[in-house]
Amino acid sequence: MVQDIREQEELSTRGRANLLGIPYADSRELIKEPLLEGILSVPEMYEDKVIPLKKDHSTLTFGICTSTPQQTAQKIRQKFQDVNVGFLMISESGYKEFMRRYDPPKEVHYEDIAIATQDSKDAISNISRTLASVKSDDILDYLITQADKLNASDIHFETEQDYVRMRMRVDGVLHPVARLTHDKYRQLQSSIAIKANISIDAPEAQTGHMTHNITGKDGKSHILNMRIETVPTNFGQDAVVRLLSIDAEILDLKKLGLSDRQRQITQDALSHSQGMIMLVGPTGSGKTTTLYSMIKDLNRPDRKIITLEDPVEYGFEGVSQIPVNSRGGDTFANKLRAVLRLDPDVVMVGEIRDVDTAKTALQAALTGHLVLSTFHAASAPAALSRMREMIGDNPLFSSAISLIVAQRLVRILDDETKQSYKPDEQIKNKIAEAVNSLPEGYEKPNLDNLVLYKPGKSEKNPFGYKGRVMILEQLRITPSIREVLRDPIKSLSTDELNRAAVNDGMVSMYQDGVLKAIEGITSIEEVFKVTG
Repeated sequence: MVQDIREQEELSTRGRANLLGIPYADSRELIKEPLLEGILSVPEMYEDKVIPLKKDHSTLTFGICTSTPQQTAQKIRQKFQDVNVGFLMISESGYKEFMRRYDPPKEVHYEDIAIATQDSKDAISNISRTLASVKSDDILDYLITQADKLNASDIHFETEQDYVRMRMRVDGVLHPVARLTHDKYRQLQSSIAIKANISIDAPEAQTGHMTHNITGKDGKSHILNMRIETVPTNFGQDAVVRLLSIDAEILDLKKLGLSDRQRQITQDALSHSQGMIMLVGPTGSGKTTTLYSMIKDLNRPDRKIITLEDPVEYGFEGVSQIPVNSRGGDTFANKLRAVLRLDPDVVMVGEIRDVDTAKTALQAALTGHLVLSTFHAASAPAALSRMREMIGDNPLFSSAISLIVAQRLVRILDDETKQSYKPDEQIKNKIAEAVNSLPEGYEKPNLDNLVLYKPGKSEKNPFGYKGRVMILEQLRITPSIREVLRDPIKSLSTDELNRAAVNDGMVSMYQDGVLKAIEGITSIEEVFKVTG
């Protein structure tokens, strides 16, 4: 394809040379010839769009192209009056190839981005200078590669009056990385717009998708999927690049940080041939990783599994994965009705966004399909309450859902730097309250001589956290919960459902987080922050 384009350019240049009465030369045959140094300066070659090509004892031949100014020929003849001056017409690509030899691009040393502490202005300045030196063609590749290396989940570009602030979200926390000039950001926007099929001047919010092939130092490569969100602001177009990076090694229910009890509840729900399992939580709470872990657990030769995703974030062998292009008018509901005719055993619906999708998914869960999906809600009881509000008082509702899992991600303390301490009475009382209210039969930790841990610091890890683990609550739809859901009262509050779930043995996200803090996995402050 590239060769065909170049061939067409050379033919076009030959035709233009014939019209102008100038001899034509195929620069591809001349490019390996030695350069004529000292004839013209590099600035002159750029300004006049001319290059010295050949020289013998009496003749000096120059290459010009279709964009060379008309006065260049006369200017060159006046400068070299003591020799015969000749001109050959070469293509624009040929001229650029010669200029790359006469003026080789300066090698830019791209420093690795390091997450800076809030007051580390030097680190931010250093990265800002690096970004300013990165070629416009390479800046997007550089930023995505660096974000992937840092295990960042998002790159944020926020336009201010005098600059564009860039931050990366690592382990759930936004860190300032650099400041971009508006000119450099404009170049970056153009690269993103082309790859994600969006506009840099759209007056409304946009969503786009793109992929990027990343090759590590070990030579191994992987495809990174990204979702692009843009919105116009007072000083330009803000953008968030969400890196949909899935680590295949952690797609395992045994590696998600589940307790034995939590894993048993999950496996029990997955063992049924029908019913709906819903994962709830905000964006970035790890729902997709949990869903994929369930799919991996279910993926066997005797099952037909179909997923509907917007977009497909990770490819599974043996699973039919169908992208849902919501920007193009696709809906989960329409695609779901179509795939149900394909007789699947398991269906994954990326997200329940509307009443139509909710009703179709619930109906599928009642007619011999195991349905997995996500839903936006603050907690498991809140998800039940919201779902009931969406579909109305439907007697089939309580029979379709089997398990609701609400989850968040908390940062894991770095074992090499974490510091132990004795909590004060106020914290001890809060922890005791959470532990003492655990369901009967639950093995409660001994709080005598309670020791907690807080993040430490090191030059390698100034924040004291490394990675994230989920905390969760699992609401099983037991007979007692079904009785509550079948109550004819139209409005069933989240508080009522929460009390019923707790009485039925549910361990809350907050309690799960407290238990992980007692184990030294995370800090109690992190649990308070994430669970509110």
